[in-house]
This record gives sequence, structure tokens and C-alpha cells, in this order.
Amino acid sequence: MGKTYNILMAGVGGQGVLVASETLALAAIAEGLEAKQSEVHGVAQRGGSVVSHVRFGDRVNSPLIRCGEVDLLYASERLEALRYAHYVKPGGTFVMDDRAIKPIHIAEGPEPPYPDKVPEFLRGKGYDVIVVPALQTAVELGDQRCANIALLGALSSRLPLGEKSWTAAIEKRMKPKILELNQRAFAAGRNLAVPVIG
Repeated sequence: MGKTYNILMAGVGGQGVLVASETLALAAIAEGLEAKQSEVHGVAQRGGSVVSHVRFGDRVNSPLIRCGEVDLLYASERLEALRYAHYVKPGGTFVMDDRAIKPIHIAEGPEPPYPDKVPEFLRGKGYDVIVVPALQTAVELGDQRCANIALLGALSSRLPLGEKSWTAAIEKRMKPKILELNQRAFAAGRNLAVPVIG
């Protein structure tokens, strides 16, 4: 492979970001590569920001990615894409769900506005931005909790990991009762991203 891939996965507590990052690491291992994963939970239990670093390649020495070196940023909502944009290298890729989760406002005074036109802003900075309706897709499949895997499916279209490796990772990470749902969510997310990528 030669290259080490750096993926930062960001979202809000309860969105399954860590499950998605573990699945990605397992897929890389199934491909015969080294993979390292590290996460920061923060105040995830209260709807706070959650971020996970995943690195894979022939040889990986550290699980952490420095600012400006992320190849792909997985963002489960728009504000998280902005929050971690400084990690993404010039010309890097954002794969994001087209949803907004307003942060809890605890300060006095008016609530600050939620950022508008996030994908357009990031594209204006020279980034490749793939926006997928992961939550909507998950709801259509019957369970909004698989939105994280639908978004992972979209992310997978930009990574050099084979279908068999993804299949093995999903089978290993998911409980039998939710396996088929997540397999469908992954496939749906991948199909949504592929036409955009060309």
C-alpha cells in the first residue's frame, strides 16, 4: 500500500461515531494492514462532541493525527465538520451527513445562529465535500441508529479497502440482530456517494 491513511471521525455523543471508527479499523485489519484507533469522548453523554482518530497502512506507529494531516473527515453533522476542519490537509475530503444538531445553549443572551452553507464554505476553501443524507437513509431503512454506518458506507467509497474486508468488519462488529440492517445501511451509503465521486 505504501501510504498511511489518516481519517478523523467526528460527531455528537450517541451518534455511533466510535462504532463506525472501530468498524473502519477492523476493515483495515481484515485487509492485512496495520490499524490504530484512538478516541476522545469528552462530554459525549450530554450530546457533546466526540472524535476518533483512525490510521491504517503497512506500518502505523501512532494512533493520533496531527492538525493539517487528515485525508478524510467523517462528520455526522455539519457543525462537527467545521469544528475539526483545521485537521484536514489542503485538498482533503469531507464526508458529512446533511443534518444540523444545535449545541446546548447555556450562556445568557441570545442563542448564536447555527452556521449556514457549511458544504459551500468548505468547498470554497478547496476541499472535496461529499454530503449524504445518512439520517434520512437510516430512517427509510427502518432505524435511525444505523445512520453512522450509512455514512461509513459513503466514506468507504474513498478508501482502498476491498468489499470482503468491509463485510468481515461489519459482521465482526455488529450483533446478529442488527447485522442485516447495518449491511443494508452501509450499501445504501456507499451507493449514495459513488455517483458524486464519479
